[in-house]
Amino acid sequence: MIKVQKQFGLKLKKIRLKRGFTQEFLADKAGLHFTYVGQAERGLRNITLETLWKFSKALRVKGGELCYHFN
Repeated sequence: MIKVQKQFGLKLKKIRLKRGFTQEFLADKAGLHFTYVGQAERGLRNITLETLWKFSKALRVKGGELCYHFN
């Protein structure tokens, strides 16, 4: 597993939980499958820019918040 993918996943999960979203709710808002969200949070997915945009829109954060200053 690549460290940046793992760090991104941890940041994604942290923000998701802060918003009180379940993986299923986030997936629905982002137009993704809930298993994809779980895989992204565990660092098993190398997401695209389009998916980053979907996550940031669904979480109501700037894309950079998901990528900058991990943890």
